[in-house]
Amino acid sequence: MDIKINAIHFDISEKLTAFVNKKIEKLVRRYDAINDIEVNLRLIKPETAMNKEAGIKLAVPGSADLFASKTADTFEEAVDLAIAALEPQLERNKTKK
Repeated sequence: MDIKINAIHFDISEKLTAFVNKKIEKLVRRYDAINDIEVNLRLIKPETAMNKEAGIKLAVPGSADLFASKTADTFEEAVDLAIAALEPQLERNKTKK
């Protein structure tokens, strides 16, 4: 499994990278069919509230890529929301097989 984290329009901190990896690892433990994960963290300009966006794309064999994108005040909150949106997609995918 390959986890790729992209920071767009900002420099990512070690703390944020560790947070994203921890959340993704929890997701992978529950759904072991995931092959590749791409996380795009984007700072939306101009500087306003709700300007942090997290998009997560999961590559699952035998189905189309799963994707969720959420915007929030912090990257941590956006990642949590995106993962919460992916979980029902993964459940549907799991029950189809």
